[in-house]
Amino acid sequence: MGYQALYRVWRPQSFADVVGQEHVTRTLQNALLHQKISHAYLFSGPRGTGKTSAAKILAKAVNCEKMPVSEPCNECAACIGITDGSNQDVIEFDAASNSRVEEMRDVLDKVNFAPNSVPYKVYIIDEVHMLSISAFNALLKTLEEPPRHVIFILATTEPHKIPLTIISRCQRFDFKRITSQDIVGRMEHIATESGLQFDEKALHVIARAAEGGMRDALSLLDQAVSFSDERVTVEDALAVTGSVAQSYLNRLGKAVYEKDTPMALEALEELMLEGKDPARFAEDMILYFRDMLLYKTAPTLEESLERAMLDEEFTTLSAQIQPEHIYEYIDILNKTQQEMRFTNHARIYLEVGLVKLCQTEVKNNVIDSAGGQQLLAKINELEKEIEALKKNPPAQEEVRRDQPATKKVTRSTKGYRANARMIGEILKQATREDLNAIKSRWGDLLEMLNSRQMRSQSALLNDAEPAAASTNAFVLKFKYEIHCQMAVENHKFIQTLTQFLEELTGKQYQFVGVPEDQWAEIRQQFLQNQSQHGEKNEEMSEDPLIAEAMKLVGADLLEIKN
Repeated sequence: MGYQALYRVWRPQSFADVVGQEHVTRTLQNALLHQKISHAYLFSGPRGTGKTSAAKILAKAVNCEKMPVSEPCNECAACIGITDGSNQDVIEFDAASNSRVEEMRDVLDKVNFAPNSVPYKVYIIDEVHMLSISAFNALLKTLEEPPRHVIFILATTEPHKIPLTIISRCQRFDFKRITSQDIVGRMEHIATESGLQFDEKALHVIARAAEGGMRDALSLLDQAVSFSDERVTVEDALAVTGSVAQSYLNRLGKAVYEKDTPMALEALEELMLEGKDPARFAEDMILYFRDMLLYKTAPTLEESLERAMLDEEFTTLSAQIQPEHIYEYIDILNKTQQEMRFTNHARIYLEVGLVKLCQTEVKNNVIDSAGGQQLLAKINELEKEIEALKKNPPAQEEVRRDQPATKKVTRSTKGYRANARMIGEILKQATREDLNAIKSRWGDLLEMLNSRQMRSQSALLNDAEPAAASTNAFVLKFKYEIHCQMAVENHKFIQTLTQFLEELTGKQYQFVGVPEDQWAEIRQQFLQNQSQHGEKNEEMSEDPLIAEAMKLVGADLLEIKN
């Protein structure tokens, strides 16, 4: 057979080869040794972290002729058959391409058949979240009560898409992203065994670009080997992964610190001409400043640096830049990276972010020694004065004599006040006929508001009624002051009320709102003013009972209620 990719050649064949998942492998090994094997497992986690490999290793271990063992021997007929795929009792089912219920039923129909050559029939269902609802329902009953000789191993990258009824019937193992150190260690072993020549820094660049996936790391290493001549160098790794060289990062960091905007934009232009990805560049800059901050605060943790290399230029620049500046740089770059995710013009946002970095002004909160001493002396002096005042407080009369007289400021606590002048104008021209004309259509008005889904405006009128009316205006009396204030200050309410009344009566009315308690006061005052000037309200002159009452008790003692 021709050339095979590294990740296929070096696929783990035992739990010891599964990198970075000790919490999973140790649990499975103990279960194998004590023969506490479950009927269903769920392996979930990011891509390339060893889910399917662990499933095959588990299938070999439970069927190994040397069982019980914590690792498959990879020498017996069962282990060899499962490894090369010739054993018919270990069935791999790809749910991504066989998601329909018909394919699932075809598999489940053979579950009850006993295995041919090994103790357990193992079903490995990869990408199980791709199954349809009907396929999940078909799997559910079998998964709940499978035959004793059947083990299900479900693998997925998106466990939240799997029904809870399926998850609850499985032992769940969450695979985590593999750390860069573990990936580098595994790649060093593979490269050494394969006879490859490499720079250790190049493996670190590849491990960081893999983002926690061992398969991705080996694929990138394969590309770097093909790209390089004889030895995998840092430059080869940077070219394959699309990362930015250390020299460019140092150059940009220096330009940002010296506020040299043209130099920063020139370096960015060169990177873009080389075909670098703007998003990857922003991530590299964030990690570069992160490593700089880590180096300044903990120089001994050199192995924790993810992106930067401790060359002379980097260490010199780290000594010059203060942590306050680095905090601001990372904050600006992080915001720029978030904005770049939702635009088709990522380069523009990156250029703007670089300009912001070069124009950053960090406030210097450090006080010089002379100023600090003066400030401390002043604080000590004030503290002594406070202690003295606590021990010997001044007399109340002295305090009053020393303090200047201040004018007492009072706040008005009055609420809403109706417009008495406008109400008076309406009362001068008010007639019983005009009031009855509005009252006769008031119920129609409320019904119209409710029918047109204007519930909030209708609610304001539930405890309101017309109290007096002229030919073109009326007084609207509210039971509560707050409802009155809300109505007269709501322009939409006023416009709607005027429009609907015009539709019902054919006249365009204006209204003045007044609370019930203020209405009695304003009306009484109006009657007194009319009596003093010898005038008679039209309503009073038309009603003989009111006229007779006026003769008996006088206008001052008379109160009229509708």
